[in-house]
Amino acid sequence: MSITVNLYYTGQNGSARKFAEEMVKSGIVDAVRAEEGNERYEYFFPMDDSETVLLIDRWKNQEAIDFHHKSPMMKQIAELRDKYKLRLKVERYIDEKE
Repeated sequence: MSITVNLYYTGQNGSARKFAEEMVKSGIVDAVRAEEGNERYEYFFPMDDSETVLLIDRWKNQEAIDFHHKSPMMKQIAELRDKYKLRLKVERYIDEKE
C-alpha cells in the first residue's frame, strides 16, 4: 500500500516558488527523499496558477508518514512555510494494490 499526498502551497508575488527553491537549496528535499519509506517528493508548477506550487509526496505506508511528521525536518518546513506566508491545501490518496 502506498499513500500519496498532494500539497498545494499558495502565496503571493512568487513566494510559493521561492519556498520550493529554498527547500531544495537548503537540503531539506534531499533529506526527505532519503527517509525510510519515501517513494516520491517532487515539486510541480501549475501552468494556470503562477502563485501555487504542487508537491507530490508519496510514502510506503502510514508508519513512514508518521515517522516523517515527527522528524526535525517538519519544524524546518513549517518555519519556511511561515516565512513565505503560504496557505496549504492537502489531498490524500491511498493505493491499496499490492
